[in-house]
Amino acid sequence: MSAFEFFFSFYGLLLGLSVAVLATGAARAFKHRRTRPVGWLTPLLAVFVALDIATFWDAAWVNYRALPVSYGLLVGGLIVAVVYFIAAALVFPDEGDTPAPLDDHFWANRRAALCLLILANLFGVCGQLAVNLTRENGQGLAIAYAQNMGIYIVLVGCAAWTKRRWLFAVAIGLHTLLYLVLAVLSIFSPPAA
Repeated sequence: MSAFEFFFSFYGLLLGLSVAVLATGAARAFKHRRTRPVGWLTPLLAVFVALDIATFWDAAWVNYRALPVSYGLLVGGLIVAVVYFIAAALVFPDEGDTPAPLDDHFWANRRAALCLLILANLFGVCGQLAVNLTRENGQGLAIAYAQNMGIYIVLVGCAAWTKRRWLFAVAIGLHTLLYLVLAVLSIFSPPAA
């Protein structure tokens, strides 16, 4: 096992737990759909959070695989993964919570969950900038990362702070669509190894 594989197994395990929390919450919501209305806000948020985790996981693989593994890299990965885990844990109510429509839980927790995602992505962009500025075309990558982060903050920030269902749906729906388009494009045009 290489040093990077060691780091990535730790990092992947932590991010995988975030996906497991989302899947468990979704399964519980589906199981109790007759007594606790699901609506569409929480499932849309869950899909976005899952895609955001997958995108972040992919970015870590692409950007950090050439780095020497250090304790600092492990701590940085731990911080980001814990922030993702907390965000994912906020999407669905816990099993012991008072039964209520999922929309009520959504409005009480969506801002915190989305702000945590913004924080995790800001940490990630800082790490990606630190790694890529010294590489060939580093300035071009920095500009691209800054533009992508700008789009992310506008859409996710808007969704976090709005009190309008339609605006949340447009902002998170657009970003979810962007993630899905990138996923499809990556299938037909995989990055060079």
